Amino acid sequence: MALHLGDTAPDFTADSSAGPIAFHEWAGENWVVFFSHPADFTPVCTTELGRVAQLKDEWDKRGVKTIALSVDSAQDHAAWIPDIEQYNATSVEYPIIADPDKSVAELYDMIHPGEGDTSSVRSVFVIDPAKKVRLSMTYPKSTGRNFHEILRVVDALQEADRGECATPVDWQVGDRIIVPPTVSTPDAIAKFDDVEVVYPYLRTARVKADAAGAGAVGCD
Repeated sequence: MALHLGDTAPDFTADSSAGPIAFHEWAGENWVVFFSHPADFTPVCTTELGRVAQLKDEWDKRGVKTIALSVDSAQDHAAWIPDIEQYNATSVEYPIIADPDKSVAELYDMIHPGEGDTSSVRSVFVIDPAKKVRLSMTYPKSTGRNFHEILRVVDALQEADRGECATPVDWQVGDRIIVPPTVSTPDAIAKFDDVEVVYPYLRTARVKADAAGAGAVGCD
């Protein structure tokens, strides 16, 4: 069964490049970006896993743990990681789940036989500290993902959670937010800074600095 936004991310126990992992225990109270790739020793995947490693400081700033999966073994992962590190001039410090029996991939609906085989496709799940699925994306095997976009989505989700707001198209940290329709204009003026009423249904504002909380990324 496919996962939907708001569903609890399924728990599992599996071997990985970092040893056995119980997923929910490993995630703890962090945000998680869980992403699958078709196979080890493949070119697009080598670039993708390297980019995730290069962005470690960005994930850490947002309280995000990253974890990958393919249907290869932990031994294959261990043999492949040096290639990823050499090509991308980085260090892979996050685990890669070993899923040779495809049990985890099937649990998360990562297997699309119509793509030509039964390896996992390029799925991405953003999971919040309550273990709820907040975003899911699936790319074709031929297309490498843009992990800067996934960082942007995490920023937008965290901003919305902190400020009970929404974010407009192409939103970046520090941009104006959208006042939700459920909030009246007088309440918005009390809650946010610099409220602008464009249409009765489209109002923009800035999140008050003290609404972001200590350590928040980029609220102004």
